[in-house]
Amino acid sequence: MIDTGGKRMSRILIVEDEDAIADLERDYLELSGFEVEMESSGERGLKRSLEEDFDLMILDLMLPEIDGFEICRQVREKKNLPIIMVSAKKDDIDKIRGLGLGADDYMTKPFSPSELVARVKAHLARYERLVNSSVQGNDIVEIRGIKIDKTARRVWINGEEKSFTTKEFDLLTFLAQNPNHVFTKEELFREIWDMESIGDIATVTVHIKKIREKIEKQSSKPEYIETIWGVGYRFKR
Repeated sequence: MIDTGGKRMSRILIVEDEDAIADLERDYLELSGFEVEMESSGERGLKRSLEEDFDLMILDLMLPEIDGFEICRQVREKKNLPIIMVSAKKDDIDKIRGLGLGADDYMTKPFSPSELVARVKAHLARYERLVNSSVQGNDIVEIRGIKIDKTARRVWINGEEKSFTTKEFDLLTFLAQNPNHVFTKEELFREIWDMESIGDIATVTVHIKKIREKIEKQSSKPEYIETIWGVGYRFKR
C-alpha cells in the first residue's frame, strides 16, 4: 500500500477477462487516486483476493476457470471487503444471486467509467464508516499485513485470523508496538513475564519460535521478527 502525502491509497483488485474494459477501469481509478491491480483469470483473482490485502474488488461475473459467483462466495466467507460485481448479463436473477452471495453492488455493462469510480468511492466511504464504528474504542496495531486488536486480543495475518496463547499475544504485541528496536531476551522476559529471567530466557526463544510459525511464510527466513545474533530480537517495520 502506497502513502501519498501521508494518506494511504486504497488498493483495488479488478478481476476482468476483457482487457480493454479492465484497462479502462484501471485508468479511471488510477486518475482518481487509487492503487489498482488486475487479474484476467478467475482462479488467479480468487487466490490474490484471499491472500492479499485489498480495500475493494471489482469482479466480473463471467470469468475463465472460476466464475464471479464462486469467487464472491469464497471471498465473503473469509473477508468483509466491498465487492462490486459487473456483468453484461441484464437478468434480474443474476443480480439477485450476486447480491445474495454477498456482493455490495451489481453494475450492468456497458457502464460509464465515471459512474464506476463514483460507486467505488461511495462503497469505500461506507465501509470505512462501518469499520470505524465497529472498532471504536478498540486499540489496533497494524504492520505489513499483521493486524492486532489489543482490545479483543485477536490477530489476523494477511486477513486470516490466527490463534495465539496469552504470552505469545503479549510478546508479539510488545514487539510490534516497538518496531526496529532491538530487545535482549532478558528485557523481553522481564517485560512480558514481569520478573527477572533468572536463567529462564529459553522461554523467550521458544515463544518467538511459535510466533514465527504463525506469522512468517518461512520461519527460517523471518520477514517480521529478526534475530540479532548475540543481542536479541527486533520487529522489522
